[in-house]
Amino acid sequence: MQYDEQLSLLRIEWASGADTRTLRQSAEQLLVLDRELGVRNLLFNMNTFPDISVYDQVWLGVSWMPGIVKLPLERVVLVNHRHRVHNQLAIDSLLAMFRSIIRFDIQYFPQPEPGLQWLADYSARLPELQAEWDAVFGPGLVQAGSLEAPHRHQPERL
Repeated sequence: MQYDEQLSLLRIEWASGADTRTLRQSAEQLLVLDRELGVRNLLFNMNTFPDISVYDQVWLGVSWMPGIVKLPLERVVLVNHRHRVHNQLAIDSLLAMFRSIIRFDIQYFPQPEPGLQWLADYSARLPELQAEWDAVFGPGLVQAGSLEAPHRHQPERL
């Protein structure tokens, strides 16, 4: 996870591999964190997330989506490569259920970098943020971790 206060941008990436036992707890923590920070721009990289189970999809629709649509979000990027069809269909069905009450713009990107550019309006801060991310995780490197309160400009992964 990486947070930039100036851009009100939160970047999230799953780092627990195929183990989704902490998905619900992490998703609930994300709601609390978003509320506390008043995040307006959110990037969630689904490329590192395993296929969403039917049970988790139901839970997300019943318990999590009602909270996410109440956040002060303005723009959301969902990074999902076109080969990740299962998650694309799962996400599309969740969004369809809440389409009439979603107030923020949602865009799909196959990789994080173009999504970050769109979220941050091509800010000159992006090279610095990407360098911080790469310094901690390396390009494409996933480390185990958990969702914790972010430090200014300190990237972490879920």
